[in-house]
Amino acid sequence: MPELMDEETRAKLLEILSTMEESVTLLLFTEKVQCPACHTQQEILEAVTALSDKLELKVLNSQEHQQEVEQYNIDKFPATVPLGEKDHGIRFFGMTAGEEFSSFLETIIMISTGHSELAPQFEVLVGSIEQPVHIQVFVTLTCPYCPKMVHAAHQLAYLNENIRSDMIEASQFRELAMKYQVEGVPKTTINETTVLEGAHPEAILYITILRAVDPEEYRRIEATMRDMEGIRNIRPLEEHHTYDVIIVGGGPAAMSAALYAARKSLDVGLVAEKIGGQMTYTARIENYLGFPGVEGNELLERFQLHMESYPLSELLDTTVTAVEKTPEEFEIHTEDGRRFNAYTVIYCAGKEYSLLGVPNEERFVGHGIAFCATCDAPLYTGRSVAVVGGANSAFTAVRDLLNFAEEIHLIHRRETFKADAALIEEVKGNPKVKFHIPYRVVSFTGDERLTGVEIQSAGGNQTKTLKVDGVFLEIGLSPNSEPVKELITLNERGEVPVNPDQSTELPGFFAAGDVTDVPAKQISVAVGDGALAALTAYKYLVDRDLAAMKPGIDDEWL
Repeated sequence: MPELMDEETRAKLLEILSTMEESVTLLLFTEKVQCPACHTQQEILEAVTALSDKLELKVLNSQEHQQEVEQYNIDKFPATVPLGEKDHGIRFFGMTAGEEFSSFLETIIMISTGHSELAPQFEVLVGSIEQPVHIQVFVTLTCPYCPKMVHAAHQLAYLNENIRSDMIEASQFRELAMKYQVEGVPKTTINETTVLEGAHPEAILYITILRAVDPEEYRRIEATMRDMEGIRNIRPLEEHHTYDVIIVGGGPAAMSAALYAARKSLDVGLVAEKIGGQMTYTARIENYLGFPGVEGNELLERFQLHMESYPLSELLDTTVTAVEKTPEEFEIHTEDGRRFNAYTVIYCAGKEYSLLGVPNEERFVGHGIAFCATCDAPLYTGRSVAVVGGANSAFTAVRDLLNFAEEIHLIHRRETFKADAALIEEVKGNPKVKFHIPYRVVSFTGDERLTGVEIQSAGGNQTKTLKVDGVFLEIGLSPNSEPVKELITLNERGEVPVNPDQSTELPGFFAAGDVTDVPAKQISVAVGDGALAALTAYKYLVDRDLAAMKPGIDDEWL
């Protein structure tokens, strides 16, 4: 490191390192062959550690220290791990030279002094993240903006043991950079999917992490910020008030219906357990008009921002238990005992994941049984999982798990699959996947958490238990029509039958989205049907003098 060791540089380094309080150990993982950068990085670290008795360097060759390689999850060389009293999940993959020398020094001082230099309130927010987070910041050693992003990521990892932060020298690990399409730096990935381009402050990185791992908390904070800026026109839903229309649900159909009803100057209320519906479980959406490919959370955010720019009343985090008809109005009952009234209802409650109905199933939901591999795949890194199902959703779940799980069992009750041929071939070609067909699940096993799944052959002559850490149920969805089963006649699948204009057999009651009998369960279809339901409800209200016609509206567009 001759370029760093002139007298001026040496004096500056001594001044910086003099602020250290507690000792820091630097672990350098190297390879003996084909790693010229390993030798250079060792020289850099030896030069730095020689300047302070509070710094210690340990060089670990990967062939001779396999246990440590596994312990610290090292898969690239050279790798530098700074340790204080514990491992903070901070990694430098490549050289800590050039511009990145500054982020390296900042990390040493942070670990030694125990100060992240972030505001106490912000430290509390970062510390509250409970989901596993893996941050990768791709850099070049000549980029002056990259150290800021690297240190921001390392600060968050220092504050929360659930967060791991990697600096990755893009030119040193070109295949990885190509995988993530790094064409400019800094480029940050979160849990291998969410991408952040450019250098951003810690708050933006935190918000982006929330968006990736806890979308509902992200939307709550983001909504609060819009309220403070005065660009969110949402009021609380009120009892003892009759709305022109109440929309039940929070998915694409409901948001579209709310937007179109509000544009007609109707008094609109919306009741939902959460905003987003099935979109919250969709990592990527393709071919929504204007978006050849877009992340599910990004499109959902655009929908919500658009809807909430119009005035409407909203009640979230609750479940509708019943919808009843009085002589003049509809009455919506919620699980907390409240009642809300409206002249019309647009029912967009969507669908929920189906269960198998076998022993211990409900007991392990949330404790080993899950429904969204896209969301939870990182939780099963290096572990064994099972996927139940045989259609596209099941094979997509398997594909999502391939980058994380060590072993994947696909269980299907039939000998043939309904998934697309290309998807089947992609999954079949991976040695991680083991097929169990035709087999059905007969029970789940475990104590506090699921540890296995018992399956039985179609003929019933063979039963075996698979030891797994998690199971993803991909067996379809059931319509959320229980609250209206006494109000209207449902079809044999429990769906709400609708007419071409989204009206139903009951005047004033409209429906849209996946809860209806419309065959195509697509976001674009739900959005269109939600808009049509709102326009039809508007016409219903105008025809009965329950709402005034908006000036300038042509009858043909009602």
